[in-house]
Amino acid sequence: MTHLIHRNLRHTPPVAVSAFGMYMRDSAGKTYLDASGGAAVSSLGHSHPDVLAAMQAQMKSASYAHSGFFTTDVAEELAHRLATDAPGDLNHVYLVSGGSEAIEAALKLARQYFVEGGEPQRRVFIARRQSYHGNTLGALALGGNEARRRQFELLLMDVARVAPCYEYRDRPAGQDLQDYTAGLLAELEERIIEAGPQNVIGFCAEPVVGATLGAVPATPGYFKGVRALCDRYGILFIADEVMCGMGRTGTLYAIEQDGVVPDLVALGKGLAAGYQPVGAVLARDHVVERVRNGSGVFQHGHTYNAHPVAAAAALAVQKVIRRDCLLGAVTVRGATFRRMLRDAFGAHRNVGDIRGRGLFVGLELVQDRDTKRPFDPDLKLHAAVKEQAMACGLMVYPMGGTIDGRRGDHILLAPPFIATEADLAEVVTRLSDAVARALVAVRP
Repeated sequence: MTHLIHRNLRHTPPVAVSAFGMYMRDSAGKTYLDASGGAAVSSLGHSHPDVLAAMQAQMKSASYAHSGFFTTDVAEELAHRLATDAPGDLNHVYLVSGGSEAIEAALKLARQYFVEGGEPQRRVFIARRQSYHGNTLGALALGGNEARRRQFELLLMDVARVAPCYEYRDRPAGQDLQDYTAGLLAELEERIIEAGPQNVIGFCAEPVVGATLGAVPATPGYFKGVRALCDRYGILFIADEVMCGMGRTGTLYAIEQDGVVPDLVALGKGLAAGYQPVGAVLARDHVVERVRNGSGVFQHGHTYNAHPVAAAAALAVQKVIRRDCLLGAVTVRGATFRRMLRDAFGAHRNVGDIRGRGLFVGLELVQDRDTKRPFDPDLKLHAAVKEQAMACGLMVYPMGGTIDGRRGDHILLAPPFIATEADLAEVVTRLSDAVARALVAVRP
């Protein structure tokens, strides 16, 4: 009997006993090729010696310092590195313990920005349907995944919704891509006007949507249009890069590829590559200066803000990414990986779309390629894929509810930046086997 509350209370997962590079091993001696970095977390793989050494060195000097009493050199250096590498004037960094905390902090800082500016009536956030921004109550409210929200609905603040930028499903046949993008931006503007621009705090979106849609990038010009609307109506743009950031798409910040600067950026997951729980919020000058020149205090905080060992891990990860030119590797290997996947699944009758950027790739599974008809959600194809992949010694990140929180299945792939072509080829081989087995398992 286990005393630990697992995610599935009817199933105890295998016990992980060791991990190195792209592989994990369980207590039965079975090894698994990690093709998803857990949940797009382990960007440097497991047991990287440089990161372990940095953590050990920090623990020997100061393992904990409460941010209400002290700062530390390592937290200051991490903040400097993140701000220096960020686009525009994202010069201010608030360190937390993970992605959901980062979103919560971003929401509160955005609200305080307007309160300190004499606009306390602003209370509305706008976000997209089929988005995911975390599991704490504020982050869950912001997210648009109905399946995750449903039983907690009465506890959640109201958030205005617009459509996701989901070209594969939502762009009508024959519609010009620019017209599709323009329609999405028109809907966002309508929602701002409907809520009253004077009541809106900000708009939040993932530059490349991860868990709920499966590595869906925005269409060209979408985020430039978002930035223009936020500027026109005086609201903030919050970029959620918890999953897609920190090099996953081939640039350190995913939004760099869209050519705009958000007012706030939330980070997590890959920031410390899984070696410690850590997240961050980056803020532009005008956001922080208003608070500094007003109350002087951000009314927020957690016990483990700017934890020195977490900061040491994150800083070491950033140094390895730069030293080993891993952003270039992500771009090159990502293109190779997508080619391999197209070769294996491009004509597969049950794979409707292969998409993504860098080493952040999604496969959408369909019952019929021509009509894009999804599988019956009661079949739980995504769960069968995960089960069969584990049986094949492969870790991938399948999800259900891709279309509307109930219908649709996809597989998210996020291999470590250190993956070789041979590693990626092995991923594709094992995934092909797992998908074939899963399709057999769910069919009568």
